[in-house]
Amino acid sequence: MEKKSLSQRTAERLYTQIAVERRMAPGEKLPNEVELSQQLGVSRATLREALRALTTQGVLEVRRGKGTFVSERVEEVDPFGFNRLDRVKGQLRDLFELRSVVEPQAARLACRRATEAEMEEILACGAEVENCIRAGRDRTAADREFHTAIVRATHNEYMLRLLPMIHQAVATAVEAGEQQERLAADTLRDHALLLEFFRRRDEAGAEHAMAIHMRHAVDVMGVGEMEDKRA
Repeated sequence: MEKKSLSQRTAERLYTQIAVERRMAPGEKLPNEVELSQQLGVSRATLREALRALTTQGVLEVRRGKGTFVSERVEEVDPFGFNRLDRVKGQLRDLFELRSVVEPQAARLACRRATEAEMEEILACGAEVENCIRAGRDRTAADREFHTAIVRATHNEYMLRLLPMIHQAVATAVEAGEQQERLAADTLRDHALLLEFFRRRDEAGAEHAMAIHMRHAVDVMGVGEMEDKRA
């Protein structure tokens, strides 16, 4: 059996306090990050990772501008689901590893192969993502269309077949709980650079900018590289 990380143990401990010991009721707001990390005796970074896991599991919900709350449906959560937290995070990691391999190359090929109409669509979709972020609107559909436009412009059949998995990763990233604001800020900066390279059809620049964009998403989601299992 694999040894559980501190963040996993923290998530399970907090779940027990909520669902078993009933220290917090459905709909109740959690203490602030500093207070809660002190109560649990862990760092704020460890606490954030545990909260992300609990949010993914449906135990907690993040309300923008208000904080983190116990889900109203916490009693419906499978108590054995915490044995799956590793798998949930592993799936996200795998999706973003796929994106990190495919999408920088897709950006390069799109610069090289896109027709004028396809390039206009890429730029328009990218601008719409930025508009959604600035207006505080849900950008899931716009972000999906942006990445779809890029992959479509590669004219590569097998990259197109990967779109459903890319869409899943995009949706997960956009719904990244308490990290939405940071992810949105990173997206605005990354897209500004990426769109400029697309306008210039700068293949190397677009590839590099997309790689940076993927790295930012991985960092925000907390799904970095897998530990080396060969040890």
